Amino acid sequence: MPSESIRFLNRADVAVCLSKMDATEVVAQTLRDHTLGRTELPAEGYLSWSNSVGAYSRAIAMLGAVPSGGAMSYGMKLINASVSNPARGLERAGGLSFAFDPETARPDVVAEAGLLSAVRTAAYTVVSLRELGPESFDEVSLIGTGTLARVHLDAITAAFPAVRRAYVHDLDPARAAAFRDDLRELCPELEIVVVDSAERAAGAAPVLVTVTTSNDPYIPARWLSAGQFVAHVSLDDLTEDAFRSAEAIFVDDLELIRENPRRIMGRLLQEDAVGDPPSLGEVLIGRHAARRPDRGYVISNPFGMAVLDVALIHAVAGVARETGGGQLLDLL
Repeated sequence: MPSESIRFLNRADVAVCLSKMDATEVVAQTLRDHTLGRTELPAEGYLSWSNSVGAYSRAIAMLGAVPSGGAMSYGMKLINASVSNPARGLERAGGLSFAFDPETARPDVVAEAGLLSAVRTAAYTVVSLRELGPESFDEVSLIGTGTLARVHLDAITAAFPAVRRAYVHDLDPARAAAFRDDLRELCPELEIVVVDSAERAAGAAPVLVTVTTSNDPYIPARWLSAGQFVAHVSLDDLTEDAFRSAEAIFVDDLELIRENPRRIMGRLLQEDAVGDPPSLGEVLIGRHAARRPDRGYVISNPFGMAVLDVALIHAVAGVARETGGGQLLDLL
């Protein structure tokens, strides 16, 4: 029997590979491909339970296929989370991403998925800001100060170097203070301002990014203002009236969101309460006009598509193969 091996990339390996590529362009191109019908996006596998302390816990298996040259690339992200993980000193979510060999169907690269997933999400936010955000801005606001907040701030300041101040809020003041102190050391040119309420954070800057674990909407329309862009990353922060009052809403995949009434946007779509918002991909291919905030605020509400994760793990896997990154593990 021939030997078989798999290339494993830990978070440090993934970070090295990401530094050698443009994750934002990978995401943007995959959004174009998806909108043009060139991807395959099966239904997610989803399993939830309560752990020993009664905390919501879940596993999500996300499969997909994306074009690569004249062929297709296949893969999967398994991303699990428990809302009690931060209290244990762990990130809320973590898992593994897989790149499949299209000939044998074997997974041939497996990588730590927490960083990849956060980078994918932040890259989507950057693309949406480029197309739909304010024409210029030098401040951002983040609600939530976990890994997603850190990766978002890195991505936004890299893509928009005019940003010099970030307002942050977290339900845990110590967590917010630690976030501020860490960023002061890593990015001394960036001013981090901790604010004491979600309402103050929501209205503090022309760009608002929600990266929380909230299951209960808490941001009403009155907290938001004309000219503001809202990246509704964590999906359950905005109230119904915030959606209904928006100048425009953009999504990643309308049907994917509509099929999931666990999230507020899915419920509103099923009730036909906000029409059929266009997708960011439609803006990128010129099928729908971009709409930047003017007399009101614009919402970006991405559900999260497996095809973006698959495209990113294949791009990372390509860099790893070229550079010899990670470890080759013998399976047989």
